[in-house]
Amino acid sequence: MATPAFDRIPVSPNEDPDNKPFFDAAREGKLLIGKCLDTGKTFFPPRHVSPFTLSNNVEFVESKGLGKIYSWSVQRGKEPYCLAYVTLEEGPTVMSNIIQTDLDAVKIGQSVKLVFKATEGAPVPMFTPV
Repeated sequence: MATPAFDRIPVSPNEDPDNKPFFDAAREGKLLIGKCLDTGKTFFPPRHVSPFTLSNNVEFVESKGLGKIYSWSVQRGKEPYCLAYVTLEEGPTVMSNIIQTDLDAVKIGQSVKLVFKATEGAPVPMFTPV
């Protein structure tokens, strides 16, 4: 028997001046990632300091929103959901949810695409199979 993802509304994210660009972009349907301008490496979540060099020589760039499931786990309770690590095509790995699918069909290596889930505040990035 298939386990459909429960269509739950996520908790609204805590917004502050540091993550404002990320959530402003989310409101426009864009996923921002960070890019260290010293190394060229990308990272998530985007922040004003590079995790590679501790320099503030960074910029926020838009992700294509495509990736592959690296690892996942299904919470099977009253409201089943799938928590997953998704490795984006640009390189960084994002912890998110897999939605709009049969949770029994989720697998490592599966291609997924970005979708935003509405909250009472800013929308939250999640993924669904391609």
